[in-house]
Amino acid sequence: MSALLVPPSRVCQARGRGVVLRPITAETYRTFLATPDGAALGAGFLQCPSWADVKEGWRAQLLGWGPDPEAGALTGVALVLLRQFPGTRKYFAYLPEGPVADWNDPDVDGWLGPLLEHLRRSGAFAVRIGPSPAYRRWDAALLKPLTGPGRRLGDVLASEVDPLGTAVAERLRARGWRRCGGDGTGADADAQPRHVFQVPLAGRTIEDLWSGLNQEWRRNVRRAKKEGVEVVVGSAAELSEFYRLLGITERRDGFRLGRSLAYYERQYAVLNAEEPGRMKLYLARHQGEILAAHTMITVGRRAWYQTGASADHRREVRPSNALQWRMLLDAHALGAHVYDMRGVPSSLDPEERVYGLLRWKLGTGGQVVETLGEWEKPLGGSGNHTLYRAFQAYLNRR
Repeated sequence: MSALLVPPSRVCQARGRGVVLRPITAETYRTFLATPDGAALGAGFLQCPSWADVKEGWRAQLLGWGPDPEAGALTGVALVLLRQFPGTRKYFAYLPEGPVADWNDPDVDGWLGPLLEHLRRSGAFAVRIGPSPAYRRWDAALLKPLTGPGRRLGDVLASEVDPLGTAVAERLRARGWRRCGGDGTGADADAQPRHVFQVPLAGRTIEDLWSGLNQEWRRNVRRAKKEGVEVVVGSAAELSEFYRLLGITERRDGFRLGRSLAYYERQYAVLNAEEPGRMKLYLARHQGEILAAHTMITVGRRAWYQTGASADHRREVRPSNALQWRMLLDAHALGAHVYDMRGVPSSLDPEERVYGLLRWKLGTGGQVVETLGEWEKPLGGSGNHTLYRAFQAYLNRR
C-alpha cells in the first residue's frame, strides 16, 4: 500500500455530536470490524485494509470516526483510495463500496461532514462513495417469466423496495451528491456493479438450497457428479491455470477485465495474509484436466463469488455448476448469511448476449439486488469544480 501520510497539523479534528475523525492503523481498523457493532455494518472485501495493497497506482488512507478513534472507540471506518490528477497535487478520492458506516443514522452530516472536510484538507478535489444499503430487489421466480425484447429490470415492478436505500438516496441528493450513471439503466460510470445477484443463506438448510435451484441447475449438478467432475480448493500455484482459463472465457464471451496474472497473485497473497482462507481458488477437474476455476472471498457473514473462468471444451460435463454448488455449500458451512454472485446485467432480453449471465445466475433461485450505486461530489475549494470536470473528461478519454 502506498500510504498517503497526513501531517498532524492537517488531520481533521472536526466534530459532529462529539464525533472525531482521523487516520487509524490497520490493526485498529480490523479490530473494529471484528466487534459486534463493526460486523453489523457489513463491510465488504473492498473496504478491508488489505484491499489497499491490491490496487496499484493509488495512495490509501485508513480512517475511523467515533468518540475516540485513537483508543479504538469507533462508530465507522473507511478505506479511501486516492488517485493523483496528472500535473497537479490534487487527488480524486474513492471509497469502493464504502464508507463502512451506519446509514440508518438520519443525521448523516454528523459523520459524513467530518469525512468530507478531512478529504478536502488532504488535497482531494472530488470524492466517490458506494453506500451499502440496497435500493430494489427482484426474486428470481418473478423475473423468469417476464423476459422479452428490449425489456430491462427497471420495467418490472420490484419484489421489494428498501425504504432505507430510498431515504439515503434522498439525503445524498439534498446534499449535492450526483448518482454516477444517472437514475436510469445506464450504470456505465459505476466502477462496481450496480446490479448484483445474491443467494440468501441465513436460516436455510442444505435441502432448502438444493430445492432453490431450478431444474436445469439440479440436472447439471447431477450430471457433473455422474461424469466424475471433481471439485477441489486450489492454491496460489494454480492461479496461472485460472488466468489461462480466464483469457479463454473473455474471448468466448466477449468481455475484457484488463487484469494481469500479477494482479490476481497479489490479491490472493494480501487477502490471505490479512486472514488465512479469505480468498479461495476452486478448481473443477475432469479426467485429470482443470476445466473451470472460480474465486471466492469471505468477510464476516458474507461470501462473494468474484471471478469465474472455464475452458471451451467438455462443457457438457458442467464443471461451472459443480463449482458453484460446492462454493454455496462451503459458504453455508462457514456461517455466511449471503452468497453474493456479484454483477449481473440489467437486460431481460434473451436476444442480448449479456442476458446469458443473468439467466445462469437466476437458476440458483436468489435475488437480483439493485444497489444504490456510486455517488460523486466535488469538494469545496478554489478551482475544484473545474478540476472535477477536467478529471471526468480525462477518464472518458481513457
